[in-house]
Amino acid sequence: MAPAGGALPGLDAILAQAPDLLALPDARARIRSSHAATGRRIAVLDDDPTGSQTVHDVSIVTVPDADTYAAALADPGSTCFILTNSRSLPEAAAAEANSSAGRALFELGRRLGAPVDVVSRGDSTLRGHVAAEVRALGTARAGVAGRGFDGVLFVPAYLEAGRVTAGDVHWARVGGTFVPVGETEFARDATFGYACSDLRRFLVEKGGGRIGLDDVHSLSLTDIRRGGPGQVADVLRRVTQGRFVVVNATDYADLEVVVLGLLEAQAAGRTFLYRGGPSFVRALAGLEPKPPLTPADIWPWGRPVGHGLVVVGSHVGLTSRQVEVALARGRLAARELDVASLADAGRCAAQVAATTAWIRAALADSDVLLYTTRTLVRGSDAEASLGIARAVSTAVSDVVRGALPARPAWFVAKGGITAHDVAVRGLGIRRATVAGQLFPGLVSVFRPVEAAPEVVGAPYVVFAGNVGDENSLADVIELVGGSGTRQGGLPL
Repeated sequence: MAPAGGALPGLDAILAQAPDLLALPDARARIRSSHAATGRRIAVLDDDPTGSQTVHDVSIVTVPDADTYAAALADPGSTCFILTNSRSLPEAAAAEANSSAGRALFELGRRLGAPVDVVSRGDSTLRGHVAAEVRALGTARAGVAGRGFDGVLFVPAYLEAGRVTAGDVHWARVGGTFVPVGETEFARDATFGYACSDLRRFLVEKGGGRIGLDDVHSLSLTDIRRGGPGQVADVLRRVTQGRFVVVNATDYADLEVVVLGLLEAQAAGRTFLYRGGPSFVRALAGLEPKPPLTPADIWPWGRPVGHGLVVVGSHVGLTSRQVEVALARGRLAARELDVASLADAGRCAAQVAATTAWIRAALADSDVLLYTTRTLVRGSDAEASLGIARAVSTAVSDVVRGALPARPAWFVAKGGITAHDVAVRGLGIRRATVAGQLFPGLVSVFRPVEAAPEVVGAPYVVFAGNVGDENSLADVIELVGGSGTRQGGLPL
């Protein structure tokens, strides 16, 4: 565990003391075989649409509907992402969204007579309603099954994007160097800011006085790599009363060992919830990696005539630099939406109407980049800041919906809240499949199955605000548009 005060030891120093990786070559096959034997399903409640960046050929559901959940999870061993967009909501509303979806999923498991594992997918840089959503899901399970969870695995690793956990400290790779996540720009988020990089202390910080340091367990790299699945199972069998377990991991081999140990503990009757980043879902499902999509994968029936629409709402510094590079490449018609105007009810409608008309005309001749003002506009408090973000995202989605008669051939959305609202409000997507990613473990391509008529089958690229390098947005536009290569040195 990291020290209570003073400088944290560097990641290299921590890893120098850790055992070598324990790579079990048959781990993924064993995990899939177990799911098939038990009939286990995996439901991922995704607090924004970017959690599917490590998986492929799984369902995406955007509507809170129990029958749709059941259809997406009809097959034993299946995995489904359910987009709650709860990161954009106030805490109470986020908790209720998770509670409602959780009840439906736990009822589904009872009807099937098979386990439905629930993953509360959160941000790999720790932003979101961590404690409130976990509590809501525990209460929902207790209401259906008569008891909550024995433990909650906290696994924020997103390996492809350079987010790892070691020494109980969460690290983010920034400019080629791993730094404690509490020292990054993400920790200064207007709504979900935090101070602690040590995950045990982070959970205390976010627990609202309900979580003490002694209530948080840990699976160390030594437990995982030296003890293997048996040691993981022993640790998990001792967890009670819904306490958190911080999972250290720097490689998929670590996560797969954890899942095998988890399956042992579940076979002994233990129950767990998971709060995790994207990488854990791939390990939990036992999915094999898939190479980045090629143009032939993106356009299996041939690329249609028409231009694309790119929408950027994320305001983190990395996204702003990506916008600058995309504009510098010079093949886009670009339009900026002023956030201050969008947040003003008296001025919003006029700006939406003018922007929509401009985009419909511009799409006749070129790909279009629509982006919001790069300066972050904050509210008076965290909830007010979220309110501004929702108002802006709603306006952006209205513009996209108004542009559909121009029949864009493809779509890219940058930023979590933006990507969700564009999908649901702008494009009318109710259900989609994940075709795969444009880069290893980064930037998913959705294939809409139920959506507005102009959208069904068109590639929809979901691009998180906090991943990639400065070339990534420009590369994505050129790849999906049919003229590009991967110039950026992804991942970060």
